[in-house]
Amino acid sequence: MSDLVNHEFLQLRINQYLEQQLNKLTVNDDRLHQAMAYGLLIGGKRIRPYLVYITGETLGVSLADLDGIAGALECIHAYSLLHDDLPAMDDDDLRRGKPTCHKAFDEATAILAGDSLQTLAFDILANHSFSAATQPKQLALIKQLVTAAGYQGMCGGQALDLAATDKSINLTQLEQLHSLKTGALLEASVLMAAECAPAITEQDKQALKEYAQLIGLAYQVQDDIIDITSTQEQLGKPCGSDLAANKSTYPALLGLQGAQQKAENLFQQALQALARLPYNTQSLADFATFIIKRSH
Repeated sequence: MSDLVNHEFLQLRINQYLEQQLNKLTVNDDRLHQAMAYGLLIGGKRIRPYLVYITGETLGVSLADLDGIAGALECIHAYSLLHDDLPAMDDDDLRRGKPTCHKAFDEATAILAGDSLQTLAFDILANHSFSAATQPKQLALIKQLVTAAGYQGMCGGQALDLAATDKSINLTQLEQLHSLKTGALLEASVLMAAECAPAITEQDKQALKEYAQLIGLAYQVQDDIIDITSTQEQLGKPCGSDLAANKSTYPALLGLQGAQQKAENLFQQALQALARLPYNTQSLADFATFIIKRSH
């Protein structure tokens, strides 16, 4: 199966799974339910679910087990975007070329929709029909998502990002910020799939962790590059938003060429980490290539 066909297949699979999870909910407030669906199903590349699936496939994990992990991670990602777009955070009016949730509905509803998607993530992990082999690992999966999503991960990174606005921070501080804000969920996408792999060694898990950390950082470096090199039509939101918000970025600290070289170096290091694994890691290598070649 080609990368494009495989991505389209997996994208359709996760979209259907997420829709099923929403449809299973007893609807108490229809407007809130609509806002949840708007935030979760509005589109997007489904990068985190795709990374879950290709990691799991590489390691011999069933797609049925991976559905619950992929769905939970995407719910966390979607909730974070709803909250990030709010006036108190990044104050964005567009997301993926469409009005942000608080613009399509209202701020209170967007906050509640984000809260509801966050809890839906843990509902999915707690109640997904995992296989007999994976079921004993359910609590470990929940713990991994807690760490990646909360104070020690994504939320902590967002707090550092807000604190750094209108301030000058160095490269080490910027990397710490993004390893939490963006990298934590990407790392969890790899490591939660690896948690379910039969007979995986700690050495292999370490190589996968290094790969995930490197592509997580490369993802953010490329995001910063795209923010100043792409058009609003390509991004689906205003370009140059980080610059306008006076945030520290990799191009601001390293220059555009320096940032591009940084992304390339991270990419090469990620491939070196994959080379240590006794699996066919071509899909993961192709994903790393996508990370630094994408234009939106």
